[in-house]
Amino acid sequence: MTRSKLILLALCSIFVLTACNKTETYAELKDKERSAINQFIVDRKIKVISETDFKSNGEVTNVADNEFVLFGSTGVYMQIVEKGCGEKIKKGETANVICRFSERNILADTLQLSNNVMYYSSMPDIMQVINNSGTFTASFTGGLMYSVYGPSVPTGWLVPLSYVNVGRPTEETDDIARVKLIIPAEQGQQYASQSVYPCYYEISFERGI
Repeated sequence: MTRSKLILLALCSIFVLTACNKTETYAELKDKERSAINQFIVDRKIKVISETDFKSNGEVTNVADNEFVLFGSTGVYMQIVEKGCGEKIKKGETANVICRFSERNILADTLQLSNNVMYYSSMPDIMQVINNSGTFTASFTGGLMYSVYGPSVPTGWLVPLSYVNVGRPTEETDDIARVKLIIPAEQGQQYASQSVYPCYYEISFERGI
């Protein structure tokens, strides 16, 4: 099966979910989304911590305890798996960031898209990120997310950039930043937003050239 056909297959599954959702009200869809996220947290034995605890712990999450911090203003949950080498993207800086990811539709309980699999390994996503006085904006310039969803970067993807370093490894002991995210529909990619379904992501961030 060609790469274009596999991308088309992924899109078809999204469109089917969209069509099924048209018979439900937005309030009903939001209730289903909240229930799906809560069940996902239970099933994955996730320990949710507050932003206050996250900050008092030095802006880290305990991976051994499977901690995720909940950002109340957005509904995004984040676990920092690796803080990353190098430095954070500075205020006023524009940087190219190489991303590898897996996207799971929480509502459908399916792996929806990933460039961590061999077939799509040649399609890392490139984000052009701008730090505007602490507020991040970004657009995809290429990659798998770009091919399926277009240039718009899910807002939830930008949350970790305030807390992780985005560098390029120079030593064997250097690790790139890796995070896990639970992203509600309003902070997600365009089809998630339109069809009201949450996604779970595992993402790595590496500074591009």
